Amino acid sequence: MRDFTDDLKATRARVADAAAYLRVDEARQRMAELEAEASRPDLWDDQDRARKITGELAQVTDDVKLVESMFERVGDLETLAELAREEGDESFEPEIAEGLSELGAELDRLELRALFTGEYDERDAIVEINSGAGGTDAADWAEMMLRMYTRWAERRGFTVEIEQIREGEEAGISSVTFTVKGRYAYGLLCSERGVHRLVRISPFDGNARRQTSFASFDLVPVLEESEAPEIDEKDLRIDTYRSSGAGGQHVNKTDSAVRITHIPTGVVVAVQNERSQTQNKAKAMQILGARLAELARQERAEQLAAIQGTKTDVGWGSQIRSYVLAPYQLVKDLRTDWETGNVSAVLDGDLDGVIESYLQWRRADGASSN
Repeated sequence: MRDFTDDLKATRARVADAAAYLRVDEARQRMAELEAEASRPDLWDDQDRARKITGELAQVTDDVKLVESMFERVGDLETLAELAREEGDESFEPEIAEGLSELGAELDRLELRALFTGEYDERDAIVEINSGAGGTDAADWAEMMLRMYTRWAERRGFTVEIEQIREGEEAGISSVTFTVKGRYAYGLLCSERGVHRLVRISPFDGNARRQTSFASFDLVPVLEESEAPEIDEKDLRIDTYRSSGAGGQHVNKTDSAVRITHIPTGVVVAVQNERSQTQNKAKAMQILGARLAELARQERAEQLAAIQGTKTDVGWGSQIRSYVLAPYQLVKDLRTDWETGNVSAVLDGDLDGVIESYLQWRRADGASSN
């Protein structure tokens, strides 16, 4: 019978660490306060406040139950191992090994939570992808990136809502704005902010020459309504138009698309995928508020480059990551040196490895995500 003593001790220590970085003791206290609030008969008189309370209650309850379940599972495995030792029964060995393996994998994923330190890391994320240098190939690359991040979100159980999309002239997309909804969506996707470079044999070149193309990824956190900055309607230019282009799978074709320009800053937001002009305007105002808040945070901190990345041309020398399909297969992050030859898996949404490497690198370097 294999001796699991050290493995069990190490796993229990990791669960205890999880309880510490998830602040489970504080969460239990907060859970009691929120349960009291949620049980009040007038809770839904203020719907925004009610949603905030019930949302926070669900999150802290999940954290507490998760850690309690892990402690319980470790205890069950310890009891099973002790019983197996006393009886000299080796038939329990596979069950104990499998239980430890499953817990280890769950703790590996959970330990990413210890790497989040930003104020908005738990929030949903509003993402914008823009094609850059590379013509039609760049537009195609931007659409490939949209697919990659959509697949990644699906793998994590997140949802993606496309707000606005501009089709490329010949193929692909010129730009897209979408919201990723899920706990820690913003904290995870901060690793992707920057310029992404693709090298491949161009499918649009009759001579099958190698082409390098670029697309940029940027994001802001979704804010609560009470956090959004006040916006003077006199500072806005609001245009309505009909969504156009070939993106039938992406776009709700109606005359209700809305484009809002914030004149003092030049920030432009367009939303076209809701059912009505009113809904599109409300969503556009939410995104505009998030972007203006991001600008205000940058100005207050006086460190634009550290918060949002230096604004550079979406082209040569500015990329954070390269995806090479020819003459060899390689994805390499130029900040962390993380790399893999399984390019197809990455393009299909397997991004957890590169995201985790960035979070570890950021913590080691003392870099900031917010």
